[in-house]
Amino acid sequence: MKHNELSPAPGSKKDRKRVGRGNGSGHGTYSCRGSKGQKSRSGGKMRPGFEGGQLPLIKRLPRKRGFTNIFKQQFSIVNIQDLSLFEPETEIDITKLIEAGLIKSKSRPVKILARGDLDRPLTVSANQFSKAARSKIEAAGGSIQEVPFGPGTV
Repeated sequence: MKHNELSPAPGSKKDRKRVGRGNGSGHGTYSCRGSKGQKSRSGGKMRPGFEGGQLPLIKRLPRKRGFTNIFKQQFSIVNIQDLSLFEPETEIDITKLIEAGLIKSKSRPVKILARGDLDRPLTVSANQFSKAARSKIEAAGGSIQEVPFGPGTV
């Protein structure tokens, strides 16, 4: 095969539409623009999504722009490094975390995360634990207790 024998696949290339070349071409006079209106004028372009002044679809449908999930579970976060202020062999629950100032209230479930290190055995009870936090607490000789969260449980 030589360079001069190369050609595109049949039907893959189309000739461009040559407008304004006389009525015999079928694309004369108005050059495929119609007779009147914004789109027939020179410079008569509209931005993407413009619907002639009507409230555009993108503004009518909030899901297209993201939304706020009203069922999202917000957690009070406590890191492992924050638990080092408690004495060894202490049983830590949500009320002790509030007294220590690590969380503000019981209205949100408490989740223990693994940032930092723990050098003392503690018994920690919270609503959720990350896998890494669970392993760090148990590696320090402590234990965990998962407490369910919901109406009537806290």
